[in-house]
Amino acid sequence: MCKENETVSEHFIDKLIHDDLQAGTYNRDICTRFPPEPNGYLHIGSAYAIHTNYMTAKKFKGKFHLRFDDTNPLKEDMEYVNAIIDDINWLGNSPGDNIFYGSDYSNEIFNAAVALIKKGKAYVCDLSPEEVTTYRGTLTEPGKNSPYRNRSVKDNLDLFTDMKNGIYHSGAKVLRAKIDMGSPNINLRDPVIYRIIHAEHYRTGKTWCIYPMYDFAHPIQDAIEGITHSLCSIEFKDHRPLYEWVMNELSICEAPQQREFGRLNITGVVTSKRYLKQLVAGKYVDGWDDPRLPTIRGLRRRGFTPESIRSFIEEIGLIRHQNMVDIAMLEHSVRQDLKAKVNSIMAVVNPLKVVITNYPENHSECVTIDNNSENDALGKRNVPFTRIVYIEKDDFMEQPSKGFHRLTLHAEVRLKGAYFITCNEVIKDEQTGEITELRCTYDPKTKSGTGFTERKVKGTIHWVSAQHGIKADIHLYEKLLMDNDRMKDDSPAWDESINPHSLLIVKDCIVEPFVEKALPEDKFQFIRHGYFCVDKKYTTNDKLVFNRIVPLKDTWRKNT
Repeated sequence: MCKENETVSEHFIDKLIHDDLQAGTYNRDICTRFPPEPNGYLHIGSAYAIHTNYMTAKKFKGKFHLRFDDTNPLKEDMEYVNAIIDDINWLGNSPGDNIFYGSDYSNEIFNAAVALIKKGKAYVCDLSPEEVTTYRGTLTEPGKNSPYRNRSVKDNLDLFTDMKNGIYHSGAKVLRAKIDMGSPNINLRDPVIYRIIHAEHYRTGKTWCIYPMYDFAHPIQDAIEGITHSLCSIEFKDHRPLYEWVMNELSICEAPQQREFGRLNITGVVTSKRYLKQLVAGKYVDGWDDPRLPTIRGLRRRGFTPESIRSFIEEIGLIRHQNMVDIAMLEHSVRQDLKAKVNSIMAVVNPLKVVITNYPENHSECVTIDNNSENDALGKRNVPFTRIVYIEKDDFMEQPSKGFHRLTLHAEVRLKGAYFITCNEVIKDEQTGEITELRCTYDPKTKSGTGFTERKVKGTIHWVSAQHGIKADIHLYEKLLMDNDRMKDDSPAWDESINPHSLLIVKDCIVEPFVEKALPEDKFQFIRHGYFCVDKKYTTNDKLVFNRIVPLKDTWRKNT
């Protein structure tokens, strides 16, 4: 192996590949793959598997394949194929031209099944699915042989040909591998390797009415493509002996090796494709790209960046077993990525009107504010200042509590980048007593950047000009699930599981005019509120909608 790779810090998969290279196990380049079934959208757990396979291939100067496991016509669709390709490219783990489809190998997989029948290693079985399950036994009791297990090779070949030719209805017969009904590994108890499905396939149409099971197709597809290391999540560990059995029985030279790593789970979110489908189908969420979901589309719409997701995965490292990671770690990654990248602007979420009574009417001026205090390269911007501005309701207290250093009656505070103001009068609604307006005065000598030092104030608050501000709706997100452990249940009660406060929509917020030409997926820091992204689904020419990516408070940093 090259010197560059010898210096790489090794985990257990690196070590395996390093040893294979030293031993000359393969006369081809290292090659890994990610094999999604196109029946749903990718999620953060998928990103973990993709990144692991992609980076392993890259580390050893090998190849990375994207191969669609499309051997079930009942569930798969081109919509998902296109979405998966788009998501993988967006993540920065592009396979380039190495995109393959399991359905393209239908003839080879069929011929492999025929070869097993001829060896006496596969047979056609007429048991119903329920009977197959009963005959299989349990974890503590061995299975028993199917009454059709000893059919002759000729009979099995004829029956399998009839299955292929559409003689039988869906589910009438299956082809099973002949291994060991007494094996302690249930996956080796004569597993089904082919079944009859009369349905049109999204790519092959009605060419086939029999389809291989994943555990049979997977190793054959790997062998055809020259995969060297078939890296998959830990739930497939018990399937590895079947993978190796297929390789051995088909006499595959330099056979691929299946190895497993831990599955990634994150607190407060659902990473089970089955549960994600339930949430979407039940309209508990706003589609597969709902920003509360851990789908790649949801994370992207919320405002997460590819860099932040990759950083998160690299921080976790390669895990061996099931692992629950605090979502605060993912949020920390996006904060770290965005803090020096995006413009920091002023947005008032709960506006309170402030009239500066001694400021000239019908006059405005520009104050200059840094776009990002951590990145001078982002420059400065001019922000319009006028007689009437909006501040946050929470930034004023008529009777301040101890330690409150914002605006209070008869006290001074700085408007960020502008002037000191003093509140002189509070206007309230006569019916409700709610504060509706503050009347203040400003000191023109105190403009930021002039070098004024005669006195200081303890607080600085943000603001937006009433005349120039842009109205926007803001979507504030919290975790989707109330109980992180509830997903261990087989049948979650979603009405009880979902956090009723996972989405709060705040209408008619006021944002400085800098965002007027913002495009979908543009990102900003709203001073004191957090990081926000222009929502691409609901933003229109007439209305800006922002999704809060994360608040400013970093609980992960605090806990580590």
